[in-house]
Amino acid sequence: MISGELKDRTLRKKMEIFIFSFGALISIMNPLGTVPVFVGLTKELEKSERSSISFWTSFNVLLILLISFFAGKYMLSFFGISLDALKVGGGLIIASSGFALLTGKFSEHKGMKKPKVQKDIQTRSEISLTPLALPMLAGPGTISMLITFNEKYTESNAILSVLIAVIFTVIVIYLILKSSHFIVRALGASGINALSRIIGFVVIAIGVEMIMGVVKGIIKA
Repeated sequence: MISGELKDRTLRKKMEIFIFSFGALISIMNPLGTVPVFVGLTKELEKSERSSISFWTSFNVLLILLISFFAGKYMLSFFGISLDALKVGGGLIIASSGFALLTGKFSEHKGMKKPKVQKDIQTRSEISLTPLALPMLAGPGTISMLITFNEKYTESNAILSVLIAVIFTVIVIYLILKSSHFIVRALGASGINALSRIIGFVVIAIGVEMIMGVVKGIIKA
């Protein structure tokens, strides 16, 4: 009886961590916001080529997320950056991304409208790593959050839940990018913009929550 209750609590905890991690990653990365950029960069390509770019973009995102989660804290240690400083900095970046989504200036926030960036995009034969994976999808806010997750979730079950959330996120990104031309036709620019603004509220809340966690810890200390 006790063993069964323990398993139920463990399963619920796993699901809670998975749902929170998945929701946070999808909100911050905002793959729908990348759809117009992806369509613009691949409009002259064949369907098979677009599928290939979607796959390799998702694969690059997966590598970036895994490296951030497992090796990010060692990079912090090397540069002498505290976790609290990372949380505050990451929270500010995430919140600013949310405001950019809310005001419809996400592309400008990511630097995608700068003349040099636009020129660089047009001359690249390979766009799956940059600008699509970096900085459009796996940006500083996402990396900061994963480093925080690594510090927060230390049990094997919790780590497994986060990794499953990462994999699910990458699968969703792949499906969205692969279907991006259909999504643009179905929703239109206004529909994507409306969804991005709604997501912006969630992203702002996540960033503020990260900062509040540091403040609460300082007050309690």
